[in-house]
Amino acid sequence: MQYLLLGPTEARDDSHAPLPIGGARLRALLASLALRAGAPLAVTVADLVDEVWGDDPPRDAPAALQALVSRLRRALGARDRVLADPTGGYRLAAAPEDVDLHRFTRLARDGARQLDDPATPPAIAAATLRSALALWRGPALADLPEPARSALAAAPEALRTAARRGRVEAELRAGAADPASLLPELDALIHEHPYDEPLRVLQLRTLRAAGRPADALAAYERTRRTFA
Repeated sequence: MQYLLLGPTEARDDSHAPLPIGGARLRALLASLALRAGAPLAVTVADLVDEVWGDDPPRDAPAALQALVSRLRRALGARDRVLADPTGGYRLAAAPEDVDLHRFTRLARDGARQLDDPATPPAIAAATLRSALALWRGPALADLPEPARSALAAAPEALRTAARRGRVEAELRAGAADPASLLPELDALIHEHPYDEPLRVLQLRTLRAAGRPADALAAYERTRRTFA
């Protein structure tokens, strides 16, 4: 089984066919459990209720959660895919590598280490980071209600920004055939994160590599005004 959290929540069987996980709360429950796949402790009932129902929990939340867990087991095709913990709470019977968010985290960190390692060609780091970013299909944990989604998605979203910056850096160091092709993504990232100084520096270097010194000077002046 594969579980996808980097976009709409999905579960896919061994043939990569999606399973019918219908209903917003059912998808939220799966997302909450898959987020902790491989964790040593089960997800508590209180955390699951908060992350599934948000600010509008049912009157008998533990019973409602138990019914939702039963529905999820049926949707996944086996009772033993969602386990009740003796100490309370539930866990998904899955390894971290079964979840796209955890694969992304591993690949993004591998790519960052490769980029920092002088012995590793930057093209290898670029390929690793491209593989990591290709796992994204939309906002992380898209099916969790607020405010849980914003709180739990903050770390993967920040790592995604770092991976996008690192991929551009790696491709620039690898001698990108067309440095100008990297500029639209840099412009988008700067629009999202206008006070990210490393992004601004990377934009200037890319403009210079693209043979556009006048545009680099203009971008420098915009950066100076922005930070001032």
